[in-house]
Formats: sequence, structure tokens, C-alpha cells
Amino acid sequence: MIVDQETLRKTQEIIGYLFKDEEILRLALVHASIADSRLESNERLEFLGDAVLGMLVCEALFLRFPDYLEGQLTKVKSAIVSRRMCTLIVRDLGLEPMLAIGKGMQTRGELPSSLSAALLESITGAMYIDSGLERVRAFLMPLLMPHIERTARSGHQQNFKSVLQQHAQHEMGAQPEYVLLDEKGPDHAKCFEVRVEIGNQQFPSRWAATKKQAEQSAALACLNELDLVERDDDGGIIVSEPDTGIVVE
Repeated sequence: MIVDQETLRKTQEIIGYLFKDEEILRLALVHASIADSRLESNERLEFLGDAVLGMLVCEALFLRFPDYLEGQLTKVKSAIVSRRMCTLIVRDLGLEPMLAIGKGMQTRGELPSSLSAALLESITGAMYIDSGLERVRAFLMPLLMPHIERTARSGHQQNFKSVLQQHAQHEMGAQPEYVLLDEKGPDHAKCFEVRVEIGNQQFPSRWAATKKQAEQSAALACLNELDLVERDDDGGIIVSEPDTGIVVE
């Protein structure tokens, strides 16, 4: 038996759900590298779970952000159903040791992110088969919603100029101005130096390959000087704005 009862018990304890048919969960925990055939691995459940995950995220975004256009919804969805995000959830839950893999992969230390992400999808597919969409929603959405909110905030969309404008208007009674200080290089590869000025205050300048990028960098530098920027535990930039917060990674 590739997946023993103790592994099944621990997995169900972690995800907070008891399977009516434990065999479908057992299949979800078998990687192709150790299965007798790919049909006896979790690949088919991974395929199904990927679709279920995508649908639930799309539904949540559609309902949560009624003012978002399709392109904005797509950007957030892409981040939430990404390999990185699925891997993060699996590792946070401690599910990685539950996956049965071949000996050749056991010497690599940490489970590759592709396998971790696939594990979340296969468990999702197994839960869907065992108990339907509502139970999967109850499992996934509490895990995903904080990331959805954070990703949506970050995508205001990494618009430091917008945040600075709100702050300057609300707190400083002035509009930020972007002053082009210098430009260097040939026409096909110019760099631009831009500085923010608010009233009689001048802030550190920044260089970038386009004026737009230089303005965004200068806006971030200004926010930093105004003590509105800090780093979170993941290295993301947290920028505060009036009455709310925007997180940009």
C-alpha cells in the first residue's frame, strides 16, 4: 500500500474533512513517480482540481469586485491560481509530507513547487468528487481570500503615483509634481531622472528606462521619505494610504 492509513488520517486532519471514500484521497496522494501507471497516480484528479480551483476563484473575484474589468479580474486570478500560490498554501498547511513520491525524488530535499501545487489540485479534485462544490468552497476560500484581498490591493496596480496623489491631497493639501531633471543615452536606450516636488518640498530623484517608470520610482521614493512604506515578512512593500492600505509586492 503506497499511502498508509496514518497518512490518510493526518491529511484529513490537516484539511479538516473526512472523506466518505478514502480511496479517492489515497489516489490524490500518489505521484506518478511511484505509481504503477499514470492512471494510478493523482494526475487525473489534478486535472479536475485545477478546473475547480479556477472556477471558485473566478466566482469569488466576480462577486467580490463588481467594478473590476475583465483584465483586472484576470490579473488577480492568475496570481491566485499560480504554482507559487498553491505551493505556499500546501507548505503552510504542512501537506507536502503526505505526498507519496518515487525514491529518485526523495533525495532532493524540499518538494519541487510543481509537485506541491499539483498536490493542492489533486486534493481539491478528490474532495469535489467525494462531496461536491460547496465542501470544496468551504475548504479553499478561507485559505485563498486573504491572498485575493492582498493581490487585489497590490494591483491598484503597483500605482505609487495614485497612492501619493491621494496622500498629498488629503494630508498635505497639495498636488505632487514630477520634475524631469536629466536624461542620458541614445534615443533607442535613454534613461530619465525624475524627482517629486510637493509644495516647497523636494524628494529624492530616481532613474528609469522610461519617464513613466521614473515617475513611479520617484513616487515610491517620496512615499518612503514620508514614512509611508515598510516591508512585510515576505519582502513585499506595504504602502499606506488615507483610511486604508495598499500592499504591493
